[in-house]
Amino acid sequence: MAETIEVQLRDQVGKRNNRRLRRSGSVPAVLYGHGEQNLNLSMPAEAIDAAVRRGSRLVNLSGAVNDRAFIRDLQWDTFGLSLLHVDLTRVSEHEMVEVEVAVELRGEAPGVREGGVISHLIHQLKIECEVTAIPERIHVNINHLKLNEAIKIADLKLPAGVKVEADPEEIVVECIVPVVEEEEGLAEAVPAEPEVIGRKKEEGEEEEE
Repeated sequence: MAETIEVQLRDQVGKRNNRRLRRSGSVPAVLYGHGEQNLNLSMPAEAIDAAVRRGSRLVNLSGAVNDRAFIRDLQWDTFGLSLLHVDLTRVSEHEMVEVEVAVELRGEAPGVREGGVISHLIHQLKIECEVTAIPERIHVNINHLKLNEAIKIADLKLPAGVKVEADPEEIVVECIVPVVEEEEGLAEAVPAEPEVIGRKKEEGEEEEE
């Protein structure tokens, strides 16, 4: 379900004005696409941040603009904590989009009880689907994952209409035997390479120049 966020038109642009806008609790944004005029907007930082944290990529804009938009790009600060800028594109109901979504493991693998450990290799998947059908995340059930078994992209149960843009044989998660670290002191048990000792010079023998 698309989040609804109230926006305002932004008359002043530039770094200084954007900083002032952020200090007031809003985030600068740009809306473009579908051959219409690009619009500079501002939106409440709390609202857009909450939508992004929940995995929403589709938003309904209200207020100064009444439109449906796809969150195309996000710019964060150096520490990834504060949202600095949002790029939005207008979309229609059945428009196809490509987007990355999180991969979330669910359940308990029986292979762990057999002494294995879970190795989660793919945390994000690039998918293609209708803009109104974007899942918040891809769930992977590991309740049947035994020791030395793996779940590949081809094994995933995807929502209807969702296609994955990746090699179907690529491993998403596997249950493997843990690597045992070498015991301390093993290096001491390995004999060092013998030192090469040269022939002793006989008495009166001069060193070569």
